[in-house]
This record gives sequence, C-alpha cells and structure tokens, in this order.
Amino acid sequence: MGETQVPVSLAVTRRAAAGLLLSLFGTAFAPARLLAATDRLGPPRRFSWEGLVARARSLAREAFVAPAASATAVSDYDEMVRLTYGEAESVAGRVRLFPASKAIAPHAVAIHVVEGGLARAIVDTSGLFINGKDADPAGFRVMRPDGRSDWLAFLGASYFRASGSRDQYGLSARGIAVDTGLAKAEEFPAFTEFWIEQLGAARLRIHALLDGPSLTGAYVFDCSEDERGAVQDVKAALFFRRDIEELGIAPASSMFWYDQSAQRRDWRPEIHDSDGLAIFSGDGERVWRPLENPSRQTLSAFRADHPKGFGLIQRDQSFDHYQDDGVFYDRRPSLWVEPRGDWGAGAVRLFEMPTGSETMDNIAMFWCGDEPARAGGSRELAYRLVWTSNDPSAGATARCVDLFEGPAGIPGAPPIERARKYVFDFAGPALAGLDRSSGVEAVTSLPADAVIAASAYPVVGAQARWRAMIDVRLNGLKPSEFRIYLKRGDAALSETVIKVLKP
Repeated sequence: MGETQVPVSLAVTRRAAAGLLLSLFGTAFAPARLLAATDRLGPPRRFSWEGLVARARSLAREAFVAPAASATAVSDYDEMVRLTYGEAESVAGRVRLFPASKAIAPHAVAIHVVEGGLARAIVDTSGLFINGKDADPAGFRVMRPDGRSDWLAFLGASYFRASGSRDQYGLSARGIAVDTGLAKAEEFPAFTEFWIEQLGAARLRIHALLDGPSLTGAYVFDCSEDERGAVQDVKAALFFRRDIEELGIAPASSMFWYDQSAQRRDWRPEIHDSDGLAIFSGDGERVWRPLENPSRQTLSAFRADHPKGFGLIQRDQSFDHYQDDGVFYDRRPSLWVEPRGDWGAGAVRLFEMPTGSETMDNIAMFWCGDEPARAGGSRELAYRLVWTSNDPSAGATARCVDLFEGPAGIPGAPPIERARKYVFDFAGPALAGLDRSSGVEAVTSLPADAVIAASAYPVVGAQARWRAMIDVRLNGLKPSEFRIYLKRGDAALSETVIKVLKP
C-alpha cells in the first residue's frame, strides 16, 4: 500500500465553502410539537427510487444551473441559531428544519414528506422556525426520540453528520467529493431536494437529489441505530456531465489541530475530532495513519484495492487527555465506511491542510477508483456508514493506541543532533501472554543506515500492550514517511502504522 504526497493550494476553505455544521448543533433544545396542519404540505405525488434515478439521469443531460441565494436567508450564524433552537414544530415525526443562512448555507432546498409511496412538499414553513418566522429551509436535523438532542443533520452542499453512540457531533460526511486537494478550486455539488420517510421510531429513510457542474446523483440513506451507534446504508446512482479528474467516493471531513505528540498550542492537552485514518484493504492488511497538522497542504494516497473498510477514527476517548468540558472531544464519534460489493482497484486519499485553530475542518478523506469518470458515463455504488465510539477498525491484530515523539537519544543525555525519537504503543489480543523471550520485533521500512536504535518490549504493568521505540537519523533521509509494525516470526501481530517524518 504505497503513499504519494503532493503539495496543493485551494482557493476556498472547506468550512467556508460548504457551510459545515458546527458543534453547537448538538445543543439540547425544548421538545418540538408535531406538525399537524396538512395544508402546509402540497398535493401528493407518487415517489420511488426508480423515478429519482431517472430524474437524475435526465438532469445530467441538461446544462448545470447554479442555484440562486434564498431571498429569506438570515444574515449570520447567530440569527440562524435563534430561529432553530427552541419551541417549534417538527415534520415527518422527528425532523426539524434549518433556515437558509448567508453565513452557513445560503441556498434553499426542497423538502418532501413521504408516506405510502406518496410525497408531499413542504410549502408553508410558518411555525417550523422559532417565533413563527417563515423562512426557506436550507436543510434539516432529526431529533432523538426524547426530543432533547440531535441524531442526524443535513446542511450545506452535500454535507451531513450523525451524533454517534455518545450523543455528540464531530466529523462530517459528504455525498461526493470532486477534485478535493488538487491544484485548482474544489467543486461542491449540493443536495437540492430531500424526501423524508419515517419508518418507525428508530428508522428513517432519506432520499436526496444531487446536482453540480460536473455530475448529478440520486441517493438514498436508510438510517437506524444499533449497539454501535448511528448506521446509514447508502445507495447512489451518479451521472457525469463532464470529465472529473478526481471523484471522491464516501468522503468525510474532520478537524485535527494537535495531539499528545505535538507541542501544546492551547491550555488543553489535545484538540481534534479525529486522530487517525484507518484502512482495511482487500488483501487483509490493516493500516493506521496518524493525522497531521502539516506546514503545507498535502494530498496522500494509500493503495486500497477492493477495500473492506476505511474511515476517520477518534481512538483516544479519555476526557483527561482533552480536558474539554464544553465541546467534549473525547465523545466525538468515528466514521467507518463499509463498501458493499466490489469497488475494484483504487486508493484512499487523505488531504491535510494547516490550521491554527479548532474552528476549521482541515482534514478530508475519500476513496478514489482507478476507473476514470467520463462525461456521459454513470456509476452505481453502495456502502454503509457507521458513526460510533467503538473503534470499528479493531480486529485480531494489535492497534496503535498511543504515539509520542521527541529528541533522539537516551533520556538525561544530550540529544542526538539531526535525529528524532518515535514511540509507538500497540495494544490488542494478539499481544496477550507474550514477553521479551517471545521473539516479537518491530519492523520498519526505513533504510538501515537511518536507524540509530530500535527496540520493542512489553510495557511494565500493562496487559497486552507493547512499545516500539525507534531513533531515526533525519540528515540526508529521503523518505517522507515510514511504516512500522510488530511481528513474531512470519506473522504480523499489529496493524501497520504509517508515520510522517518531521525534520
């Protein structure tokens, strides 16, 4: 699984361009009143997945028309919050609307309520926002059954998120990514219409129409909850208006400012929504790539043919490691993508941008197939999204659960010049019962002359936890990253960690 790194420059920032949902959207609010006035809904029309696909296919043959900004869009984020959180009515059971906002999501979307194969558009929004204000909807959120907090939300371009198993928002997903991380402006196709169907107390089906300069798409999200957290089974049919250089499948966006391995930049020890990219490739290899806050924009590619799973993970869930009792980074969910069917040959791409604060999403992840997306072509795909605090990348092999770095050399002695120490802690059932006489060793991809010292040993007083420590000579070293894992004989005991080298 090789990696390439390419410098890029974008004309837009992710959060400003697409209006991502902010952490406040998980704030508690008063229970909603169920929408009862049927005259707020338009006449019933037959609706089906097949009809939505046909509409997307037909739309792709037409020239793209950019949506106009809503005439009722509120002026700023604070006003949007005032209209959203408080006493108001809901639709389709537990659904509340977001108003269009110049600062977050300026374009109105059409929202339909589906029941028994018939769809009725919301034509009157009075009573659906606080204080009875009438406004164009830009998206919606789905409340938990008790009506006290959010479960799902769709707002801005094709962005959406779920609160996971610990009732806290974190990273976001998108319907599609187009030219993310390339040396040109990224394209942001948008969901322009939604059809929402309540299928019981714990299940919701959401259809969506996607439109953008380069493609159209029909989507369906079957949303439910189980012991892992929120689960969304996604099916999509895409139709291409023009050639797309990089089509990102099952994309996600997150924030990584710093963790325990970096110099603290705030009074809190760590600040991030996700701390690593996990990949379960078709050949059975499990890979862990710790996230970076780079000095320049970087696009990395990790070979993942016929992928079994991949995602942005928040492994560190200890409150003491964050000390944040306001936005609770320890509760942020991971997002795991499970492809349905064989996606073929391709790579998981990771885009990282520098950030100096926690307010901007600077991480993007998606899978990109080798098959090009050509004008007039189409593609169907299916996958499952799992929003959870249980690490979905865990398996029989040990995981990297901590990473530290600092000056190379023996503690207390002068540090070795132009060298750096990297420390990896692995934990998992594969290491249970092993000791220093078991023949466990750390294997790296570094050239032999770059390794000053290396060791692997069980951590004293910890069960099934081993530490791999390596001093690396950086002077003259050409690789930009290296791989490391634990093995015993010919058997790998741990996932493979890909670590970026820092001068």
